[in-house]
Amino acid sequence: MNVSFYIAKRYLLSKSSTNAINIMTIIASAGIVIASAALFIVLSGFAGLKTFSLGFSSFVDPDLKVLPASGKTLAVDSTLLASIASVEGVSAISTVIEERIVVSLDDKNLLASIKGVDTNFRRVTAIDSMIAQGSWFMEDSFQVVSGWGISNELSFGVLDFGRTLQIYVPKPGTGQISSVKNVFNSINAVNVGLFDINEELNLKYIYADIHAAKILLNYPDDVISSLEIKLENGASEATIISELKSLFPEPVVVKNRAQLNDALYKMLNTENLAVYLIFTLVIIIALFNVIGAIIMMILDKKRSLNTLFNLGASAKDIRKIFFIQGSLMTMVSGVVGLFLGVVIVLLQLKFSLLMITASLPYPVEIRWFNVFVVFATITVLGVAASKIASARINKSMLLPN
Repeated sequence: MNVSFYIAKRYLLSKSSTNAINIMTIIASAGIVIASAALFIVLSGFAGLKTFSLGFSSFVDPDLKVLPASGKTLAVDSTLLASIASVEGVSAISTVIEERIVVSLDDKNLLASIKGVDTNFRRVTAIDSMIAQGSWFMEDSFQVVSGWGISNELSFGVLDFGRTLQIYVPKPGTGQISSVKNVFNSINAVNVGLFDINEELNLKYIYADIHAAKILLNYPDDVISSLEIKLENGASEATIISELKSLFPEPVVVKNRAQLNDALYKMLNTENLAVYLIFTLVIIIALFNVIGAIIMMILDKKRSLNTLFNLGASAKDIRKIFFIQGSLMTMVSGVVGLFLGVVIVLLQLKFSLLMITASLPYPVEIRWFNVFVVFATITVLGVAASKIASARINKSMLLPN
């Protein structure tokens, strides 16, 4: 066994003759244990929060969405749709029309977005599972499904045939405005359902049949805003995106679910990085205790070090002893802290120790990447701290007074 490693292990496991040094070593180790456990718990919390937040998007966002590279519309025909459906890995396709609208009821007006969808839309997304009241609209009808927030703002419910929603969209073109009829296209619609996903989406969308949306916008049958696609499990996303782009005669943009929610992803990733840096600073502060404990150990073992030096050990060899001791202390403490963090996260997953609401536990998620990040952070910073502490040893210190 390497002599430096053997002596370092003995110093780490044995008690010092000075009780204050033993206490300082325990405090240093405990600080690393708590800091590493806290870092892993926070990272697991953010991982769970990210999955929880993005989980809402799965109800309204498809696996892939095809958008025009320029302009607002795509031209698709039955031949093109058949070609897309034949791509290996594509499970379902839905044609969609989306546009900003004004919704009016009883002299109240609200800006929203209409999303005209076909019958396949419920195979591409799980929006119908979020219907809190009423039901999904019938095909080829002027029925709509609104967000709960829109319903609250305009004070309407479901199946109120005496109070239909007026939906307006500006007409394209130029010229003088002679009347409101020349400015807006409009339809009257009956609300048959309310969905409840989150505050933003509840105030944004009204879902309608695609034919009603085409009438409202004066779109021809082969014109849509986008194609939404569901993929089969295990399908190669990159390969399918490449094939989809090659099928369209004009340039298109194909986005996956992460790209459709890039602002949310960036916000969560930025917050995750900020928290990681803050807790890394806590670990750095805790490592000052490790540096102090090693320096105190060096001073306590000065006579033994003089003996080692006289027996032929170089200053470099002796520095290596305390470098290894400090590195072992931080790595062992880091592993213990990681184990403690994993146990706490598992307890949260199993028993819901911390609740956001009475029925919603705080989301956490164990990821091996976070285990690696915490261990790598502790190891790198611990090695650096041990290097700083062991550098105090020099030849003049080892010579007898």
